[in-house]
Amino acid sequence: MESEKNENLDNEPNSVKLKYVKLGYHYLVSNAMYIFLVPLTIASTHLFVEDFVHLFNYLKLNPLSFTLCAVLTVLLATLHFMRRPKQVYLLNFVCYKPEPGLMCSQETFMKRAELSRSFSEESLAFQKKILEKSGYGPKTYASKSLLDVPMNLTIEEARKETEMVMFGAIDNLLAKTRVNVKDIGILIVNCSVFNPTPSLSAMVVNRYKLRGNILSYNLGGMGCSAGLISIDLAKRLLQVCVHVMQRFEYKISLHIA
Repeated sequence: MESEKNENLDNEPNSVKLKYVKLGYHYLVSNAMYIFLVPLTIASTHLFVEDFVHLFNYLKLNPLSFTLCAVLTVLLATLHFMRRPKQVYLLNFVCYKPEPGLMCSQETFMKRAELSRSFSEESLAFQKKILEKSGYGPKTYASKSLLDVPMNLTIEEARKETEMVMFGAIDNLLAKTRVNVKDIGILIVNCSVFNPTPSLSAMVVNRYKLRGNILSYNLGGMGCSAGLISIDLAKRLLQVCVHVMQRFEYKISLHIA
């Protein structure tokens, strides 16, 4: 065991170096056009008007050189515009707002936690401390399973809560945008803790009868910050999927906190 640990420690500097080499290569390839233009721009700043006139006269008297320069310029410009990432825009979004009956203040939450008799005094004090420091306001909503006495922490209740949030948000979004569900080409669902089978993305596909060739992704276990990961995933998919970009299609990225 100690020898394996020593080997891992010895290999760690090499893996770090390889990581930076890959990052440097990626940066070099991604910005090759700009790196190529930098020396040309610096050289052009040292030229005078007479130099440009002589260059123009030279190219004018040499059609072959002029043609080669024109073809090279057009080729470089074409490669540049072809390699540029396609622009992706957020057209609309919806945040789900539960019913007023699910509104729960800090005091109400702590009372329900005490009545459940599932937590020790130390656990209750820790919960109160977390609520005070997490920005939990008097008009924050809580799930029905947490408000019941005793708390109804079952898979069935978790599924009902998830369906309420997912389908409520999607219904509002579809009503707001008037998008045809058959025009949706990408579906991304992110939920950190609750990951049932069938998956949440499969539940959405079956509920709204989305088309069979939809690109469906279900993210889980990465915390609330994975909402940014799901947005970045949607952006990259829209940039690289040629068959999706050929038509004006829509993407749904659903983040459940």
